[in-house]
Amino acid sequence: MGVLSALAILAGLVVIHEAGHFLAATLQGIRVSSFSIGFGPALLQRRVRGVQFALRAIPLGGFVSFPDDDDDSPIAADDPDLLRNRPLRQRALVIAAGVLANLLLAWLVLLAQGLSLGIPAGFSARAGVVVSGVQPGLAAAVAGLQTGDRIVALDGSSLGGGQSAVGLLVNQIRSAPGHTLALQVNRQGRELELRLTPAEQAGIGRIGAQLQPNGTEVFRPARGPLEVIHQASADWSQLLRRTIEGFTTLITHFGSTASQISGPVKIVEMGASLARQDSGSLFAFAALISINLAVLNALPLPLLDGGQFVLLLLEGLRGRPLSERFQMAFMQSGFVFLVGLSLVLIVKDTSQLAVVQQLLGR
Repeated sequence: MGVLSALAILAGLVVIHEAGHFLAATLQGIRVSSFSIGFGPALLQRRVRGVQFALRAIPLGGFVSFPDDDDDSPIAADDPDLLRNRPLRQRALVIAAGVLANLLLAWLVLLAQGLSLGIPAGFSARAGVVVSGVQPGLAAAVAGLQTGDRIVALDGSSLGGGQSAVGLLVNQIRSAPGHTLALQVNRQGRELELRLTPAEQAGIGRIGAQLQPNGTEVFRPARGPLEVIHQASADWSQLLRRTIEGFTTLITHFGSTASQISGPVKIVEMGASLARQDSGSLFAFAALISINLAVLNALPLPLLDGGQFVLLLLEGLRGRPLSERFQMAFMQSGFVFLVGLSLVLIVKDTSQLAVVQQLLGR
């Protein structure tokens, strides 16, 4: 059920993103030819009022297409309802609507969290430290640690619980580069003994894993609707700021942070792990992924919304449209890059899944 919940959230976020583009176009009377989830050949499709709605074979996002993109479109090139014949501000709204839809959805999800669960009021800690992420090829992965593992003891001594347990474990790791540590790990009810040797980096030990306290967040009833709105807005602002900071760090320090990039398989695994720990965590998961999707699409890269916005900006500065050859080359280069990157991430993430590792005898 955890995997299904995570998949449903990802699919819903893609639908909302594309629905933003679709509604921004149709509400302005701009012609739309198709609304697709996924890429490649259509598995299911239906035409409604001249628009083809399709579910496609490759689940790597989605797209809304316009008659402008069809070489054999029967619509006259000077039709005023074609996207390319509309003013820049209307086209800009269509392009930006997907990002805006995901940002709005994230806020609504956090609002729903406040209405259904209440206002965060602390953390109920349990014994152990949860491994929330593992970087491939580094000490934690070599030792056999997996996302979702709960480390309960170090060198025969219990870690306790809460943030103090995380601090104790981190301090031991940082002070023991090159030394082997004995970990007692609980993995879905099974007790394991693993041996971890932190690597030395700048004089301290590093293992390439994200650690967090074990437990669940405690909520209290809201004092009124204004408190729910205020909390949702504060959480939304914090998630957006941290996401932008994360992308900025990735761009400015790509060499040291590239290994932390995850694809859709790893995202589903993380969501499934959260669902197993605490179904309430899915609210924060959905909001975080929605904001990440918005910020990612806002990047000025070919094929992404940000890349199309760059083309629109160049057209506005030039005072006339860019050549179709240039726009086509720009978009095609982005398609090859993004699909290639997605496939690499899927292969990388799939190879790290616990079930695959077990099948390979690791």
